[in-house]
Amino acid sequence: MQQDHLSTEPASEVLQPTQWRSLGAAIATISAVGAAIGLGIPLLSVLLESRGYSASTIGANTAVAGLASLFGAALSARIGSYLGVARSMMLMLFISGLSFLGFYLFPNIIAWFALRVSLHFALTVLFVLSEYWVNTSAPPAKRGLVLGIYATCLSLGFAVGPWLFSIIGSGGFMPFGIGIVIIALAAFPVMIASKDSPEFEEGEHVPFMPYIFAVPAATMAVFVYGAVETGGFALFPVFGTRVGLNEGDAALLLTMVGLGNVLMQIPLGLVSDRIGDRRILLLICAIIGFAGMVLLPYVVSNWYLMAVLLLIWGGVVAGLYTVGLAHLGSQLQGRELASANAAFIFCYGIGMLAGPQAAGVGMDLLGATGFPVTLSLFFAAFIIILLIRLVVRKQRA
Repeated sequence: MQQDHLSTEPASEVLQPTQWRSLGAAIATISAVGAAIGLGIPLLSVLLESRGYSASTIGANTAVAGLASLFGAALSARIGSYLGVARSMMLMLFISGLSFLGFYLFPNIIAWFALRVSLHFALTVLFVLSEYWVNTSAPPAKRGLVLGIYATCLSLGFAVGPWLFSIIGSGGFMPFGIGIVIIALAAFPVMIASKDSPEFEEGEHVPFMPYIFAVPAATMAVFVYGAVETGGFALFPVFGTRVGLNEGDAALLLTMVGLGNVLMQIPLGLVSDRIGDRRILLLICAIIGFAGMVLLPYVVSNWYLMAVLLLIWGGVVAGLYTVGLAHLGSQLQGRELASANAAFIFCYGIGMLAGPQAAGVGMDLLGATGFPVTLSLFFAAFIIILLIRLVVRKQRA
């Protein structure tokens, strides 16, 4: 199924009160989850580094999250159907909080692999269900804007997490306790809008695997984003240490990445609503992502130049997620969209699996330079594939 060129969107709509509540619940939830992830990933990486584990081991521990995401994406629709969307999200928030607590109570590396699985399985189900909730509530004519707001709030969470980490550090229970509180707070908006949540009807599900190829530009974009985002958050603290940054300065640079995400997603969403082919915008985002990683080794001696570079890079690269999700929602509806959302997150999970492991191995082989080199290869591959698809489509036209 090749549907990149199709459009099934109806006329514009005005947001109703139930839509506002639904969007508010999904967006507030994903913001809190983003903050917990933004705090947790660098926190765990720094702790493992301080205990003497190699970059490849740290990458492998983070990559297990991608494996868990694959199962979460595959099972999220069934879980949502059996329990309902709101109840499923409440359960996954509870599992996430327990997993976060487990990292503090059980510091053994084997336990941390298991806890990564439970945490990111739950977070993946939250991502799938919240995105389905947002996509079904957003008026088609304003989907890019709504998803830009959604991605902005998610990015704000990712920015707040490293900022908190830069303040509280990695010592003691405090960072884990804050993560648990953040996750717990996410339950309140879900409870408020629980009666407005979309429900899966019996027999509504269709297999999600074929939808990996239904809108390939979207699924390839989120694969690359999953790889560079997770690989970047997991290994950048290690990269920062190896180029002479202290723990706080490296965490603040991750905050700049998150801040760039916050600033750029609504503008990118608005542009995506007005552009004829969203794949062109995806190509631009990928080219800028590639250029940012090429430039990174040349600015490591100046923290402020790195901050500016990562601010721009983070904002534009997050467009792979925002624009990819908008592109996906513009091509499919109903049960197909639910399955496609699962496929979208499945590909994000594959990226989460590939990115940290590749970056860790790259740094073990090439030193600190292996970090930007590895991430740039993901962008390069996507640019080549997307250019080929655009050229083929133009020739067919």
